[in-house]
Amino acid sequence: MHALLIANANDADPGFVGERFRSHGYAFTECHREAPGEWPSLDGNDLVLLLGSEWSVYWPNVASSVQAETGVIHEAARRGVPVYGICFGNQVMAHALGGTVEKAREAEIGWMNVVSDEPMVIAEGPWMQWHYDVVTVPGHATELARSAVGPQAWRLGRMFSTQFHPEATETMLRRWAESSFGAEELVRVGSSPDELLATTRAAVEESRQNAERIVDWFCESVAQSTFLDVLNTP
Repeated sequence: MHALLIANANDADPGFVGERFRSHGYAFTECHREAPGEWPSLDGNDLVLLLGSEWSVYWPNVASSVQAETGVIHEAARRGVPVYGICFGNQVMAHALGGTVEKAREAEIGWMNVVSDEPMVIAEGPWMQWHYDVVTVPGHATELARSAVGPQAWRLGRMFSTQFHPEATETMLRRWAESSFGAEELVRVGSSPDELLATTRAAVEESRQNAERIVDWFCESVAQSTFLDVLNTP
């Protein structure tokens, strides 16, 4: 099975989520947000995976890329191709399907728990968070998890998204934390690269198992669910 992976060129690692999708038989074609004109069509693809980003959906300088990603989401919705969005992917999905995206009243950075309506599918944590924005879910979607800041997971037909990062590996977080941008942000929220990585080593094995559970459920339930025309659902 073939899948499109949409991500920024410098952060296109799907981590635990990608690893689990591959175990279900998916092979990814990497599509960089900086070059939407180079993306292949959805023809022959059975899944779209949208990763996180340092961008915000509402930044004027990324509007053309957001529009292109929105177009992929709309086309997937029309064809019934399953879509899974993570962090920025969650935000662009909300934007595309009738929800909203705005700056959150506070950033969520670090390993945190969520409140889940389906804890056997979406564990309550700990999950990696690294974001500054918050969504309202589309009116016809079902919110499945949340934190004090806002929605953390929702589903609409064959589309599902998480604000948290189930894909996050220790290698990935080391790269984020030790970048100049990441280190500055951690200090700003009262943490540090060393503190984040120590917490990561304690949390990552559990989060890997929890990520696998989400992907298994997505493949077995969301991707195989009855087709719903989510663009025209009242």
